[in-house]
Amino acid sequence: MLYYLFEYLEKHYQLPGAGLFQFITFRAAMAVMLSLLLATVYGKRIINYLRHKQIGETVRDLGLEGQKQKAGTPTMGGLIIIMSTLIPVLLFARFLDNIYVILLIVTTVWMGIIGFVDDYIKIFKKDKEGLKGRFKVMGQVVLGLMVGATLYFHPEVTMKEHSKTEITQEYTVQQVPGKEIKSTMTTLPFIKNNELDYARFITWMGDGMEKYAWLVFIPIIIIIVTAVSNGANLTDGIDGLAAGTSAIIVFTLGIFTLVSGNIIFSDYLDIMFIPRVGELVVFIAAFVGALVGFLWYNAYPATVFMGDTGSLTIGGIIAVIAIIIRKELLIPVLCGIFFAESISVMLQVGYFKYTKKRFGEGKRIFLMAPLHHHYQKKGYHESKIVTRFWVVGILLAVITIVTLKVR
Repeated sequence: MLYYLFEYLEKHYQLPGAGLFQFITFRAAMAVMLSLLLATVYGKRIINYLRHKQIGETVRDLGLEGQKQKAGTPTMGGLIIIMSTLIPVLLFARFLDNIYVILLIVTTVWMGIIGFVDDYIKIFKKDKEGLKGRFKVMGQVVLGLMVGATLYFHPEVTMKEHSKTEITQEYTVQQVPGKEIKSTMTTLPFIKNNELDYARFITWMGDGMEKYAWLVFIPIIIIIVTAVSNGANLTDGIDGLAAGTSAIIVFTLGIFTLVSGNIIFSDYLDIMFIPRVGELVVFIAAFVGALVGFLWYNAYPATVFMGDTGSLTIGGIIAVIAIIIRKELLIPVLCGIFFAESISVMLQVGYFKYTKKRFGEGKRIFLMAPLHHHYQKKGYHESKIVTRFWVVGILLAVITIVTLKVR
């Protein structure tokens, strides 16, 4: 809202300094500072309220050291992340006419509601399973459907063709700027010609099939949103792991968003220029600030847990940002921690069922899944596990950024 206020003041009253709000970098800086302030100052009040209402974590006995001491720790702390993200975005972002920001606001609220319902059932209905898995997946599928349909059909979701060099009739060389086009193009990492059009998966069937590209595009988006959201949910198992890892991932996506939304940077790096996507930098800045501010209370020993209210929301936002900036195929690398946690669970469950059916006794690959619990079982302290996962996350982020030029 402040963006529109200062735009009006500059236009009609030439208020000194009002022009600063036209700069995305300035508004992003303001957003990250405000989100940090909200998460650290007002986050304490939310934690006290949760503690007063006895909204505490119910911890199952998994035989892990220090686990029983966590029982009763306030949960649903994802409300802190959601609040600390949305307030700065509504204040500093140009969101009324930007479909990308609107889409992320909808994602935040939608996934926040699903996670909140899950936590509510666990805490107040005393059901340790929470919201049934099929309803969670249904909610994620609906979000993926909304995101995919919006990005495919909305007229403002475009990308700009690369400028072309042409020889004029006077035999002089000139650069012809590319035009905005609707496209299902995305980025293939580590490949020289690094653009892949999802429409190719259907156009081989005949002429005119490109108009049915949504039959491929939307299901892919649904799969990505569901997978990343669940991956973040599985990673939220020990103090500071999900929040810290996610902050690294989101910061990296912010770099990609900045260069993808700037015609000079994108032209220099020879990557897609996506008009109007630069405004997402304000949202990302607020989100990073909220995650780091939440870590103030979630770092070991945690005084609050994010619950599914936070973890499902975080995963949904990360997935949608990556999809918007056409970097979703980098997710297995950038979100390698989420990926490893998810794979560890799938391998553990699959191998246990297979060996039980084959040999009559279920066997396990890991001491416990997800992966972070395996290291806990091996005797590593929570802080050491989290720090090492953060280091791996930073390494994966660097590798992801390097893909801008390594092809």
